Amino acid sequence: MAHFGVLISNRSFFPDHLVLTAREKLLASLTAWGHTYVTLSTEDTFMGETMSYDEAKKCAALFKAHADQIDGVIICLPNFGEETGIADAIKWSGLTCPILIQACDDDFDKLQLENRRDAFCGKLSLCNNLYQYGIKYSLTSRHTCPVDGEEFHADVDRFARVCEVVKAMRTARIGQIGARVMPFRTVRYSEKLLQQAGITVETEDFSEILADINHLTDEAQIAAKIEEIKAYGSIAPGTEPEKLTRQAKLCIAIENWMAEHHCQASAIQCWDSVEANYGCAMCLVMSMMGQKGMPSACETDIMGAVSMLALLKASGGVPPIYQDWNNNYRNEPNKCINVHCSNYPACAFNEKPEISNLDILATTLGTEVSFGALKGRVRPSAMTYLKVTTDDKNGKIKCYLGEGNFTDDPLPTFGGVAVCEVPNLNGLMRHLTQNGYEHHVALTQHSCADVLEEALGNYLGWDVYRHQ
Repeated sequence: MAHFGVLISNRSFFPDHLVLTAREKLLASLTAWGHTYVTLSTEDTFMGETMSYDEAKKCAALFKAHADQIDGVIICLPNFGEETGIADAIKWSGLTCPILIQACDDDFDKLQLENRRDAFCGKLSLCNNLYQYGIKYSLTSRHTCPVDGEEFHADVDRFARVCEVVKAMRTARIGQIGARVMPFRTVRYSEKLLQQAGITVETEDFSEILADINHLTDEAQIAAKIEEIKAYGSIAPGTEPEKLTRQAKLCIAIENWMAEHHCQASAIQCWDSVEANYGCAMCLVMSMMGQKGMPSACETDIMGAVSMLALLKASGGVPPIYQDWNNNYRNEPNKCINVHCSNYPACAFNEKPEISNLDILATTLGTEVSFGALKGRVRPSAMTYLKVTTDDKNGKIKCYLGEGNFTDDPLPTFGGVAVCEVPNLNGLMRHLTQNGYEHHVALTQHSCADVLEEALGNYLGWDVYRHQ
């Protein structure tokens, strides 16, 4: 849940009781919806309002004092509001977090002087002033709405997730473990452009992970991790105990590295160094981290990890998956087959996944060093897809996103597989190919394209293509 700065405005010649009632209802609603807040009290200013110059200074000081805790600001207009005081308070606070503007409905039978609001009009004036100041803001679904209704509840829920995405992207630490696989020039990226956006990449050679594994001596910890693996998926019949031990040590070493370097997501060289130099596949550890809220992208695709982290926050915590746009599906133009080896979190599958050998890679690497891939069908659901990339040629970060479905259509193939249905799929593929996007894509089993478009486009300033 979010911690909001709440600003409640007033216009002096409008009825005071409208401000007091809206304040009471709004604060009670935020508490009931699980959020916390900081706002001027009725002792700080008249009715806890922000209207005059002095009140704007008090509001700014309060928000500045709590800047480290505030995820976003909610501005409430019980009536027309004083747009200058609001804009000055936000500017003087120094906050750069998302801002949601709510304006209360006028009741058709209460347009007399003693009950009139005019917040419908005041919202236009406020937005005009914020626009002049260069302050970014978000809007409710409807121009005006009650502060205690389900419509505004949904707006606040969506806004809280926008705040989560913005906060995560501006402070993200992404781990890159291992070098880019030589042929995969598709996963090149600009670390400098990411850093300018607030995203730090921490790199590690895989040899250091091997060294960490060699220093693991806690047999009880290793045994506990083996049991966790056995509970996580169905181990393929005939799997030697040594393969489970090897996976357990790899999981412990990488999870320890992620914690030591304070990384929220990772991109890992999943082939073929780990198979050749350690003797197992990387998919399982990536899957288990994803299930725990630490998404991990294949083939050292850092931009994939960035995409997965954004999806995780936008969806409210639904673990994302990473796939290839891989095959056409029969003669149905809006469906395609998406696959990967795979490292999907277990919750993405329609049933408990099997843990066994890599499929295609094992034909060249050998089955004896390929244990650790998850097999199964992605469960039918709504889904949102996202791929962020750095456009080094034009010096910017850009992305595409949209919504579709994972279907239950027949699919006679192997690995971690899914059938995706995307409206105007051919149009999407045309956009990807014309604009230099990779074949990888991050997806979550949740509808959250609105959140991503608002967070990545409005607040982070990235170029966003929303596919329709």
